[in-house]
Amino acid sequence: MPLTSLTTIDIIRHGEPVGGRKYRGQIDDPLSEKGWMQMRNAVGSFDKWQHIISSPLSRCHEFALSLAQQHDIPLSQEPRLREVGFGAWEGLTAAEISINDADLLFNFKRNPVAYRPPGAETIADFYQRVSLAWDELAARHDGQHLLVVCHAGVIRMILAHVLGMPAANAYRIQVGSAAISRITIERRGTDSHANLMFHDGSLIKNN
Repeated sequence: MPLTSLTTIDIIRHGEPVGGRKYRGQIDDPLSEKGWMQMRNAVGSFDKWQHIISSPLSRCHEFALSLAQQHDIPLSQEPRLREVGFGAWEGLTAAEISINDADLLFNFKRNPVAYRPPGAETIADFYQRVSLAWDELAARHDGQHLLVVCHAGVIRMILAHVLGMPAANAYRIQVGSAAISRITIERRGTDSHANLMFHDGSLIKNN
C-alpha cells in the first residue's frame, strides 16, 4: 500500500514561568526571562513548521505568537490543550502540598486517579479532551509539519494516547522545561501509524 501522507508534529513544553516551579495548572502566569531563554534555546533557528498550535495560557501562547511573527507562520489557539486543572493544588509548590503528608506527591505520581487533588479535573476527562484535540489537529493538518506549544500534563496525555498506554501511567513520563518531543504520523490509505521519534530533547540536538 503506497504512502498517502506523512505528518510531523513537534511538541514543546513551556519554559519556566514567573514564580518558579509549582503546580499552577490553569493559573495564567507568564514566562520568566529564564523561561523565554529556555524555549528559544530549544528551537534554535528552526523555522520549517507550516502551522503553530498553542494552548491559550500565556506561558505558551506568548512564545508561540513571538515565534509565529518571527517566521511568518500561521498560529492557532486550541483551548483543549490547556494544562490539567489541579483543584486545591493550584498555585502551590511541592513543599506546600507535602507539608502534612510527605508521601502525597509520590503517591499522586504513582496513582494519579486514587490520589487526585480535591476539586481537580479527572484523569479521564483530561485525557479525553487532549486526545480529541490531538486527533482533530492531526487530521486537519494532515501531511504538514506542525509545532504544538503546551504543558507537561498535556504532553503526557498525548504520549499516552499515541503509545496506547493507560492515562493513569502517564506521570511516569518526565517532561522537562522547554523539552521537545517529535511524533510522526504515517498514513497509507485509511490506515495510520504514529511513531515517537524522540522525547524530552531539543531541535538543536535532533535536527
